[in-house]
Amino acid sequence: MKALTNQFIGCDKSYKEADTVIFGAPYDSTTSFRPGTRFGPNAMRMESFGIETYSMLQDKDLIDDTNVFDSGDIELPFGDPKPALKMLEKRTRQILKDGKRPFLLGGEHLVTLPVVKATLEKYPDLVIIHFDAHADLREDYLGNPLSHASVLRRCHDLVGDNRIFQFGIRSGTKEERQFMKDGHVTTELFSDTTLMDVVKKIGPKTPVYLTIDMDVLDPSEFPGTGTQEAGGFTYNQLVEDMRLICRDLSVVAIDNVELNPGLDTSGRSTALACKFLREELLSL
Repeated sequence: MKALTNQFIGCDKSYKEADTVIFGAPYDSTTSFRPGTRFGPNAMRMESFGIETYSMLQDKDLIDDTNVFDSGDIELPFGDPKPALKMLEKRTRQILKDGKRPFLLGGEHLVTLPVVKATLEKYPDLVIIHFDAHADLREDYLGNPLSHASVLRRCHDLVGDNRIFQFGIRSGTKEERQFMKDGHVTTELFSDTTLMDVVKKIGPKTPVYLTIDMDVLDPSEFPGTGTQEAGGFTYNQLVEDMRLICRDLSVVAIDNVELNPGLDTSGRSTALACKFLREELLSL
């Protein structure tokens, strides 16, 4: 847990004084279509110096109004995901043990699983709020149960029924849709109109894990992701939803995943991801 020279802008508090700790998971070995999310966390750090630490939306500044430490990327092995997942779980457990909030930057969506697992150990009544274009509820993908296409199914294995709430989902299999209909998870397809009701149902005392697959955004706003799906959220919509959750609920761990910077040579997807991260940190 040593300071970096290329930390995300404004996230340079010491580990000891920080209440939120960023760590990157440069991993994309189970990506089902176009790889490259392994480069997401570092691209965000470099691009972050193109934005301000100050948010006009919230009238807050990362330097003055947050205590965030960016611990950098974990050097993860490629291939078999199990060793990489164990390393992420270990890092999360350490952060939680020290009384801090883990904030994971992916990487593909499978990296959410070990962070949820470690967080669940500390918060047994944990619920998950999930923004995504894809359901990620497959039992397996091409025979592999550890895939970014099945990560929320594996999270369901851990937390059980009625503790996963999904928004923006607009792609999946017939089997995944049946899993939703059978009541294992609560899913709002295509939109977020029931978010306020879900927030009220969860309440301020229940610990929440917030996982945001950035492809929940429409490709017209966020083309830099490996599996684009038309009909997505706007940036402003996602920011409003995130701020509602952070304001009214107890978010104990969080992640942003699936930025693929190489697929958007204009850099606008990475710039958007940086601005969104700033608003998240200020909201938390």
